[in-house]
Amino acid sequence: MTLICSTIIFLCLFACFGYLPNILSLGMQILPQSLSKLIPYSTLVTVLLMGSGELKAQNIIQKLSKKFLSSERDSTRSGSFMVLPAIGYAQETGVEYGLASTYNFYLDKSDPKIRTSTVMAMGTFTSNSQSNFKLQTDFWTKNNDYHLISEIRYRNWPFNYYGLGMDTWKIDEERIDQKLFRVKLEAEKKISNNLYSGINIQYDNFTIRSDSADRIFNHSDLIGKDGGQQLLIGVSQLFDNRNNVSYTTKGYYAKLRLAYAPKLWTSADFTGANLDVDLRGFIPLHNQVTLALQGIFRSTFGKTVPFYNYRELGGDMMMRGYYLGRYRDKNYLASQAELRYRFHPRFGIVGFSGLGSTFSKENSSRYVASYGGGLRYFFSLEHNSSIRFDYSFGEQRPGEKRQSGFYLSLSEAF
Repeated sequence: MTLICSTIIFLCLFACFGYLPNILSLGMQILPQSLSKLIPYSTLVTVLLMGSGELKAQNIIQKLSKKFLSSERDSTRSGSFMVLPAIGYAQETGVEYGLASTYNFYLDKSDPKIRTSTVMAMGTFTSNSQSNFKLQTDFWTKNNDYHLISEIRYRNWPFNYYGLGMDTWKIDEERIDQKLFRVKLEAEKKISNNLYSGINIQYDNFTIRSDSADRIFNHSDLIGKDGGQQLLIGVSQLFDNRNNVSYTTKGYYAKLRLAYAPKLWTSADFTGANLDVDLRGFIPLHNQVTLALQGIFRSTFGKTVPFYNYRELGGDMMMRGYYLGRYRDKNYLASQAELRYRFHPRFGIVGFSGLGSTFSKENSSRYVASYGGGLRYFFSLEHNSSIRFDYSFGEQRPGEKRQSGFYLSLSEAF
C-alpha cells in the first residue's frame, strides 16, 4: 500500500482548495444589499483585503489546474518533475516513509525526434531500521545516436523465501534479511536505423542472513546462502522503433543481452552467464486504444550459480499479483498483454493479464496466470509521463488465499 494514503490526501486537498474560492465568491454575491449599509468602513477594508487574497488563491489554483489538469501540451518542450511521498506498512518492515521522484527532459530541445530522457530517484526508511535508495538514469542523445543507462542502489531490506520452483507453499514462508549494493552501467550505439549494439557492466554485493535454523532456507544445499558478489560484463543488441518510450502506442522493441561473470573471488560467487530476452509490440486499435504485448525469457547458467542470482517471478512490472520472489528458479519465461484506453489526455484505464513460470532441470515448469486493471494519470503531456495505479490477482493454491497486489508506480510497466 506504499504511497496510497498520502496520494489520496493530496488529491482531496487539491480538490477542496480548488472549489473553496468559488464557494466564498458565491457567498459574497448573494449577500443582501441592505446589509452593506451596516458594514463599517474598517470591515469593508478587511473584506477587500480578503478579496485580494481570494484572487491570489484563485490565480494559484488556476496555475495548478493548468499544470496538472489542462489538455494543452507545453510548447516550450520543457522538462517535467514529479515527487510522491512514500508511506506504507508491512509486517516485516513496520512503517515505511520516504520520497520517490522522476524528472523527464530532452538532452537537446532543438531535435524534434529525440526521445525523452529520465532520472528517477527513491529513498525510503522504516521503523525497523531498514532503508532503500535507488538512482536510475536513462539518457537519449541527439538524433538518438546513443542510449545510456545507469543504476546505483543500496537496499537493506528483508524478503520472503518460499523455496525453489513452482511447487512452493505459503506455510513455508520465511523472512530472510538481505543487504544489496549495486552499480550498473550500459551504453548502446545506433549502428543503423532503429538498431543498436551495446556493452554493459554490473557489480553486485549481497549479504544474506537467516536466523531460522530450523526452516527450509538453512536446511537447503543452496550456494551463496550467506551472500557473495558478482561482476557481470556483457553485450546487447536492440531493435527499437517505438514512437514514444514512456507511453508507446505504435512500434516494436526487441532486446537481447548476454552477460558473463568470471571467477574473481570465492567459490560461492557467481561464475557463469545471464541471458535476457525482452520482446514488446504495440498495436494501435484506435486513436485512444492500444494493445500492448510483452514476452520475456531470463536464464542463469554456469559452473557456480548462487542463490542470489536465481530469477524471480512477480513484482510490479511482470506477473503483477504475485509477490516478487514467490516463485524462483534458474530460468523464467513469462508474457503479458495490456489493453490501454486513454480516454482523456490526462487520464486512462487499462486491463491486463499475464502467464509465466520458473523452471530448471531440477524443477519442472507450471504456468500460472495473473489478471487485473488500473488507472493512469499523465502528469506531463510533453513526455507522456504517468503515475500508475494497478490492482492484480494471481492464483489461489489449495488451502491458501488468492494471491494479489496493489501497485502505485511512476511510469508504465513496459
